[in-house]
Amino acid sequence: MLDAALARRRAAPRAGRRSGGGGESGGRRLRGYSGPGPDPRDPQLFGAVLERLIKQRGWQKPAAEATVFGAWEKVVGPDIAAHSRPVKLDAGVLTVEAESTAWATQLRLLAGNLLKRIAAEVGNNVITKLNIHGPAAPSWNRGPRRVQGRGPRDTYG
Repeated sequence: MLDAALARRRAAPRAGRRSGGGGESGGRRLRGYSGPGPDPRDPQLFGAVLERLIKQRGWQKPAAEATVFGAWEKVVGPDIAAHSRPVKLDAGVLTVEAESTAWATQLRLLAGNLLKRIAAEVGNNVITKLNIHGPAAPSWNRGPRRVQGRGPRDTYG
């Protein structure tokens, strides 16, 4: 009796059983298992997924603009980045603040080269013009010791 049951079991088709090895299932994949080959369900690299999302949503230009601020040192080089910083980007005009008026003058002279470097790094027509200024001077118009009115004048005559 046991031999007959064993013989029937061996002769029965294997469709209902899970296969432990590869290739026994006849080319059919089991649910939840992607197999040894490439599959769309396989884990993807984060950079590739992010790049595809940026392309699908049309965010290429905003992403390029953000690169200017996020990777300023890589875009313009470490020497220039140590003495300047991007402040504002509006309609293709990048405002850059230099640490001194001397550096602002140097950056104005290098504006053409900087535009070429930025275009090479983030793409053409992202930045069309540079507005470079020196450090902001402190304002004496407000503060705890501000005198209202016209301020001190010559009162001796």
